[in-house]
Amino acid sequence: MQAQPSRPSPDPASGARPRRILSIDGGGIRDLIPIEFLCRLEARLAERTGRADTVLADHFDLVAGTSGGALVASAIVLGKPMQETKAFVLAHAGTMFKPASWRRRLRYWYDKEQLESGIKAFLGPDTTLGSERLRTGVMLVLRNASTDSPWVVSNNPLARFNARELDDCNLKLELWRLARASAAAPVFFAPEEVVLGRDPPKRFVFVDGGLTGFNNPAFKAFLYATTEPYRLSWPAGEALLTVVSVGTGYPRREDPGLRPHRMSLLWNLREVPHALILASDREQDLLCRTFGRCRRGEPIDLEVGDLRQGRTAVAEKLFTYFRINAHLTAEGLAGLGCAGLDPQALARLDAVAHREDFLRIGAALAERHIDAELLDYVAPPEATPPTSLPSPSPSPSPSSRS
Repeated sequence: MQAQPSRPSPDPASGARPRRILSIDGGGIRDLIPIEFLCRLEARLAERTGRADTVLADHFDLVAGTSGGALVASAIVLGKPMQETKAFVLAHAGTMFKPASWRRRLRYWYDKEQLESGIKAFLGPDTTLGSERLRTGVMLVLRNASTDSPWVVSNNPLARFNARELDDCNLKLELWRLARASAAAPVFFAPEEVVLGRDPPKRFVFVDGGLTGFNNPAFKAFLYATTEPYRLSWPAGEALLTVVSVGTGYPRREDPGLRPHRMSLLWNLREVPHALILASDREQDLLCRTFGRCRRGEPIDLEVGDLRQGRTAVAEKLFTYFRINAHLTAEGLAGLGCAGLDPQALARLDAVAHREDFLRIGAALAERHIDAELLDYVAPPEATPPTSLPSPSPSPSPSSRS
């Protein structure tokens, strides 16, 4: 097998600073898997840098998240230690998944108020997307059900809808509300209504960002960072951009005994969203491995493999890519040293009783993947710390959205 090329070094003559992106999938309570992995990555970074107070915001220029990953990403960019985020989720998981009243269960299963009040207290009721409290860049994915469109919001001050003089400037939105909206999984939680502007106010209803096709937001984050209309325009290249993408597990619901007569309306209501999200997650992963140099990642499937060596149409890779995820199957769990866990139970977004199992899987992923190679990319010896996003230019303001 051909050896992986060594870590490329940026051309000093280019003057470009290498950038690093962290991407976190959505997965409900399964987000404890990336939370535990990132706790251990943060601890290793503290050892490497000799700074006990180091946090992930010190090492990533952009943190992207969808659904439960949006909550984790929001906490990271606020400079919260990962242990604090872990403690919050463990302490509030039971109340966040508190059953709604019988009358409301005709629309959603779990009480909105518990989820909302917990996130608001954790992230701060008055912290906005444009707050100076945010220590690095953030990108959150939501679905605007009112306009039938995905919304990608960021604290990039140059973004089209982030001009401060706009009546409906996105930077004025509360961070907790955006995180809550991104995690508003239909059936599980009530949608989130967001009001933008005052003249006149525009009301939009948002649901879980996982329904956009970007439940795994890694490739979208790459596009956001490098595509000119998004107005970051970071240079691409293996030596200039690293994407670390952390998943919440690939659940596979095999059913050898399935017969057509069992595929009722209720069966499809349960299975179709799961199937579409799983397929889009894998496609985003495949895109990252096609356009980026994959240095870490389990096989996508039996045909494609892990693409760490295979040729793609993109000969000169545009970024370096690490994919950290687990197959939530009996075979995949056994390979991580987590034999005996129930794959079917772990597949649920609300499997609160299995919190410790998800932490165990995250710890196993950390044991396998946090090594000198990963640390060299996240905290290379020549690295400079992430800086704040660019200041707005004096160019004319964009028109407000209709």
